[in-house]
Amino acid sequence: MTFTRQTSPHGSLVVLSTMKDEGPFVVEWVAHHLALGFTDLLVYTNDCSDGTDTLLKRLEAMDTGVHHRDNVMPKGIKPHPSMLKHAAEEPLIVTSDWVLVIDADEFMVINHPSGTLDGLVADLNAMNVHAMVMTWRIFGSSGVRDWSRAPITDQFTRAAPEFWNKGWGTKTMLRFDAEYQRLGMHRPVIKEKFRETDYPDTQNWVNGSGRPLEEWFKFRGWRSIRRTVGYDWGQINHYAIKSMDAYSLRKFRGNANGKLTKYGSDYWSLQDRNEVEDLKILRYRDRRTAIMAALLQDDEVRHLHEAAHARAEARLAEIRLSPDYQIMVEDLIAGSSVPISQVVAKPPKLRDKEAVMAVQTKLEKRRNAQAKEDRRTPPPPGWGSAFASPYVSGSADLSADIPLELVENQTLKIPLDPRVFTAASLEVLKSGKFDRRHARNIAGFLNGCTRLLDLDCGIGFAALRARAANPDLQVTIHEERPSLLLMSRRIAALNFPDPTGIAWSQATLNPDGIWSGLHKLLAKAKPEVIRLSGPLLPVEALTEAALSEAALTGVRRVLIPFLDPSEVTAARAKLAPALADLGFSEDTNGEPNGTLYLRRE
Repeated sequence: MTFTRQTSPHGSLVVLSTMKDEGPFVVEWVAHHLALGFTDLLVYTNDCSDGTDTLLKRLEAMDTGVHHRDNVMPKGIKPHPSMLKHAAEEPLIVTSDWVLVIDADEFMVINHPSGTLDGLVADLNAMNVHAMVMTWRIFGSSGVRDWSRAPITDQFTRAAPEFWNKGWGTKTMLRFDAEYQRLGMHRPVIKEKFRETDYPDTQNWVNGSGRPLEEWFKFRGWRSIRRTVGYDWGQINHYAIKSMDAYSLRKFRGNANGKLTKYGSDYWSLQDRNEVEDLKILRYRDRRTAIMAALLQDDEVRHLHEAAHARAEARLAEIRLSPDYQIMVEDLIAGSSVPISQVVAKPPKLRDKEAVMAVQTKLEKRRNAQAKEDRRTPPPPGWGSAFASPYVSGSADLSADIPLELVENQTLKIPLDPRVFTAASLEVLKSGKFDRRHARNIAGFLNGCTRLLDLDCGIGFAALRARAANPDLQVTIHEERPSLLLMSRRIAALNFPDPTGIAWSQATLNPDGIWSGLHKLLAKAKPEVIRLSGPLLPVEALTEAALSEAALTGVRRVLIPFLDPSEVTAARAKLAPALADLGFSEDTNGEPNGTLYLRRE
């Protein structure tokens, strides 16, 4: 591939960064952001010892769109603030159409339906957006210890869950206006003299899903909260640690912020999150690979790239001889074993409380002047609500052995697994209140019965709770999603030394349009009680000839648990009449206890 300079119909799309000793990763970082569609990359460097600055200068000379600047820092000023100050006066930034400020270990990913930066920017321009604030996805080591010359976006594919709020730092792509704004590493800063003017009202900021941000974000903070997080249009993959070898190099060389104590085991534990797989960045792999190959065709670029790797490998050989190295490795291994629910994030630095209060008071007055329905942004899809599913959508891969905290709910031990439970339900689990109403009442509904079939029941928590209360109860837990069924088995293994009498089924209830799957399951389970935990069965499920009275022989009770009261109305209107034809009538003691309760006995 012959390298061709990137252009965009939307003008100058610039990435701005500062680097120190990032030589092994420069070519990939540059190639990735060119593959996305950025036209220019401006990088400031300071105190490099591995050729990072020389490599960037060579890429600049090749007219790739890379621009290098020396980060000349006055005494007492750190690299990031210095870079931002210089860049605010840099013609390339001042005249840019859009600029993204990120670090060398951060890679933007476009999730916008178009799959392209041009498509994303087109929508942002059409919406008259001035800034898009994207949230980090924290990528861990993926269990990789050794140094590798493979691209980091290929090596490290496991990350923290989307809604893990300790990893919600932000980075912003913005239309920079030097008159009114200062550049910031996480978000632009409105200059003090314009904060009390009409200028902030003219600024339309959106989150990573293209949804308007709450107004406070224009004035304070650099982290998303549950009402502002979103990944539908874009995210920032944050590879803060990479492999254990890469981490040790950073620990012994310092970083762009000069934080010499930053890289300890606590920081590793925070960043080494590998709970879920995220492969979205790989949609750009082919084009990134082609651009990397084109850049590396240049003899000097290839030599500098390989020399940076060789220098890192030689330095690692020295580090491994240090008596402190093995101690560090043992600390990091211990850090990796900390469950995500027990990770402690360093609290934000204390700020000027009076200044923060002044901003909050002003924003509160403006908020109170709005209509009630406009005052708050609802939680994003996927976080969960009172009537939402407690489970992450789809069926997750639970094959990776990750450290998980065990908590107790209604006497049952449950792993806090973010691959299965939404962020909201993890909070409920930690409080010991998961599905508390139904678990607390299930035994009463089953009184006098010995066989329960729980349909579409997720992890089958209420059914397992009923079994814990009555060891003689025969339970069949049905769920079509494999990961939930596997989690149910794991919970049973934790709580029941002898699982005899507990069965699981992944049967498809209606595989051929005549509910034969349901018929077979009923015949096998022979329930006295059917609990309809999932979506309401249609009337034909009970009125088809295959599911006649004979298929329901022995069934004495039907339970329809609910969270949203509207579900009761729907069940009474659709399913109760069909059951009435089969001899079932409603017991009014059920509804106050969260269940529509139908009996024939």
